[in-house]
This record gives sequence, structure tokens and C-alpha cells, in this order.
Amino acid sequence: MAEKIQTVGIYTLGCKVNQYESEAIAEELLKNGLSIDSPSNPCDAYIINTCTVTAESDRKARQFIRRAISKNPDAYVVVTGCFAQVSPESIAAIEGVDAVIGNGNKLEAATAVINMLKAQKAKTSPTIKVGDIESSPFEPMQISSFERTRAYVKIEDGCENRCTYCIIPSARGKVRSKPMDEVLDEVRTLTKNGCREIVLTGIETASYGKDLENTDLATLLEEVDKIEGIGRVRLGSLDPSLIKQDFVKRISALKSLAPHFHLSLQSGSDRILAKMKRKYNSTQAMRAIELLRENIKDVKFTTDVIVGFPTETEEDFTESVDFVRKARFLMVHVFPYSSRKGTPACSMQGQIAGEEKTRRVHILSDAAQETRKALLDEVCASEKICEVLFETHENGYAYGHTPDFLEVAVKSDVPLHAVTKKVKFTHNNGNICFGDIVD
Repeated sequence: MAEKIQTVGIYTLGCKVNQYESEAIAEELLKNGLSIDSPSNPCDAYIINTCTVTAESDRKARQFIRRAISKNPDAYVVVTGCFAQVSPESIAAIEGVDAVIGNGNKLEAATAVINMLKAQKAKTSPTIKVGDIESSPFEPMQISSFERTRAYVKIEDGCENRCTYCIIPSARGKVRSKPMDEVLDEVRTLTKNGCREIVLTGIETASYGKDLENTDLATLLEEVDKIEGIGRVRLGSLDPSLIKQDFVKRISALKSLAPHFHLSLQSGSDRILAKMKRKYNSTQAMRAIELLRENIKDVKFTTDVIVGFPTETEEDFTESVDFVRKARFLMVHVFPYSSRKGTPACSMQGQIAGEEKTRRVHILSDAAQETRKALLDEVCASEKICEVLFETHENGYAYGHTPDFLEVAVKSDVPLHAVTKKVKFTHNNGNICFGDIVD
């Protein structure tokens, strides 16, 4: 009888960087003869890759850790990620956790699981391997495939901005860039293996290359653009301060770069941006948007906005709402300010009550939805034909995205995974454009 293949379930919380790192961990496990299963099933081991950007992120991390333990109390449980980096002892105190691994050596999560499953030792007190993230080099990682049509490639780790609300520099350390030749090799492999869309991502993507010689983000994009067979290329979140004339001129010439940018706005109020210690004001942020619109056809923008930051007045909040309307974002992720211990904003006077933050979230979300609906109405009214890369299939519809990140659905009896089709839009529901395939 064949020996049963041991299974590992991976829970991934948080950002695109975590998704990439979980994929790299999964490939390491597969290379060692293990099988990746859904974490909702009973598995022989679990890895929980955590986020700590908000208090809610920490709560979810604890919830998923306990969920894994309840699925199989005998399973080995390894916790890594940003919450593990900043609060290892609190995680180790959860009964059933076997190892806590920091962000500086994340592939150790795979190694720990492999060793535990081989040894089959009785569960004992948890091991903590969390080093000084400030002195950690860039951890070499490569992936060769991705579950979805869209693959993430981590090009950078760390952030040195020290925004007053943000705990991430403590969890991720200083800026470290992946050498350009390694990024290019990884993108070539993914492209060769069928990935039709690559998202270059990092903790502070705009800082790529600042620790390397003679390279920057624009140079990397130019080299990626030369790769044979390259499909669409997207960027992770960008700081508006990067968007200058020379950068825009260089990237507007690239055939592969999708006309969609996620700009980290955070607020439309100059006073709040200054208190956050962001590197731009609202005028500079709007100019960045205008510059991209002037140079890149059909460009669309998504963003993040925090409401209820300490001392935020009704006037400050209204400035954020007005900015969102004027900028005409395709999508806005609205977050209530979350106090993070160890950040300057945590001890600021003028903390905003929870119910007031909730009220502001609803108002800004409604304004963002109105803007999105107006944009989609314009696109559908134009009867424009757009190229759609399809990704999923559900309930008789194939779903995908245009280069400018409009979500599209067409009726289809068969999955169109990783297939590109021309689609003429007919209508929208405020979130998704519906249409007919015309080729």
C-alpha cells in the first residue's frame, strides 16, 4: 500500500507580499513531497501567515490559529508573518502552537513543518525564531507558478517612511530590494509557465532599487517589458511622491504595463497628511493623478483612505470625501483608523470615537461607490470594445479584468481561465461590467 502523503494547510492574511511568500512556502513544501490542502480541511500541519496592520488583523490571526488547532488538535501549527514578528510571545502563548517564525527567515516556516512531520515528535513548548528585522537581508525566494492567472512577484521588502500610524516598519524592517536579474529570471519562468499577468509588489514598491546600484523601479519595468511573451504587468501600491514627469515619461512607453495604479492616498486633508508624516500633500497627490491621466490612455486609479485619524475634524474628513470625488477613483478601500501600540499616533491627543469613525467609513464608502458607478456608466455608454483576461468561472459566467482593472462578466458555458477575449460592454451593476464576447 502506498504511503499516505502528508498534507499542509496554509492560511494567508493581509497583503500581496504575504500571498507571494505563502506561494514560495508552498513550493518548498511540494518539493519535499508534501501536499497542499485547503486549510478548511483537517491537515497534518498548518502554516498561518499573519498580518498586523490593524487590531482587526491581529484578531483574525488569532482566530485562524485557533481554527487550525480545532480542525486537527494533533496537527503541527507554525505561525509566521508580521504579527509573528512583532508579538511572538503572545502567539507562543496560544496552546497548540508549535513554532513562531519571524519575517526575516520566512522559509523557515516550511523547514519547521518538514522537520516536524518527519520526526513525528510529541508536541512540546513552542519554538520561537524571530530575529532583529532591522539587520535582516533580503530573503531569497522564487516561485515558478501561481494558482491564479495573476501571479505576484515580490521585488522589495521593508519600509523606512515611519508614518505615524503604521507598525509595518517594525514588522518588515528597512528597505531591501531583490536583485534585478533575480526578478527578471522569476518573471521569465512565470511567463513561460503560463502566467498571463504579473504583479510586481513589495512593502514599499516605490523604493525598489534605493539599496542597489544603478537601478530603480522604472529601470526594472523597462527590463521586464523586454521579456519575450510577457503579458500584462501591474504594480503594487505606489506612493504619489514617486509620480514625477521623468518616471511617467518612461513608464508610458511600455507596452506591457497595465494602465491601472493603486496610489496610497490615506487622506485628502493636508493637515492630516502632515500629522501622518506622509511625503506629499493633497495638491501633489492630485498632480500625480493628473500627470498619469495626461500621459497614459484609459488609466484608472484605486486607493486606500484612513478615516478617523486622531484630531481629524469634520472639515478634514470632508476634504477627503471631496478629493475622492475629484480624483474619480475606480475603487477606494476605506479603513477606520486603528491604534497600533508602539506608533506615535497611538499616544496622540484627539482620538476619535469608534461610532464616529464608523459613520465616516459609511459616508466615504458611499461617495466612492457613486464615483465607481459613474465611471462604469461612462464605459458602458461608450460601447467600447475592451480586451478581457478571464480568471474564474461561476454560475454560468466567466469573470476577468480589463487592462485598466474593470471587472467584467460574460455568459459562458465553459471556463475561460487565462484566455483573453474582446468584449463589448452592455451594462453594469455598479461593481461589474457585463458584456458579450465579440471575437
